[in-house]
Amino acid sequence: MGALARRSDAPELMDTDCRDYDDYRACLRDLSRVNVATLTHRPLLRWLARTTADWPSFTLLDAACGYGDLLRVVARWAARAGKQVRLTGVDLNPWAIRAAREAGGDDGIVYVHNDIFDHRPAEAPDLIVSSQFAHHLDDATIVRFLRWLEAGAGRGWFVTDLRRAWFPYIGFPILARVALWHRFVRYDGVVSITRSLTAGEWQARVDEAGLHGIAAVHRRLPFRVTVERVRP
Repeated sequence: MGALARRSDAPELMDTDCRDYDDYRACLRDLSRVNVATLTHRPLLRWLARTTADWPSFTLLDAACGYGDLLRVVARWAARAGKQVRLTGVDLNPWAIRAAREAGGDDGIVYVHNDIFDHRPAEAPDLIVSSQFAHHLDDATIVRFLRWLEAGAGRGWFVTDLRRAWFPYIGFPILARVALWHRFVRYDGVVSITRSLTAGEWQARVDEAGLHGIAAVHRRLPFRVTVERVRP
């Protein structure tokens, strides 16, 4: 399919056309519903279960945390698993941080307004994760991001993102219309698919970052790619 032959650099409306905070928050809420409907967080939770099986506690940072729904899912999972966790979300958009704090209430998750590349915590988190973020970056910045993850995570890191493919490209607009999701979600969801990387493109970025044989690229259902690294 010609539209998917290579990565698109088309802008997303959420980044350019938001009227105000309430409009932006409504979009984030519907994105969290998309994440539930499309099982977005499942690969990360499975990776966490494997990686932290013998860990009684850990710290985790979510890079570009958006609405914070991933962190809240991790908090609930950790509580069920009997693990002590300290969770932090970092995002460049102040509206995202405000919305995440409001949605979480007094849940103990710390949200920080900052550029991830400028974020320097006093103590390196055990794990850094990133979900549905990398497709917003160009190829050179993805390489920089991978190097930042490798330098910043104490014990491991995990990236999950969309995988460019024809089925979600055709199917997502139908799902979004039926679900009556926010207009930005309906439009940007398709753009995000065209901006996303294939598994082969991810492997090329991993190699360019100097992480060949260190970070593993996997295809995950449904139509996701993960890049995973756990220090021995």
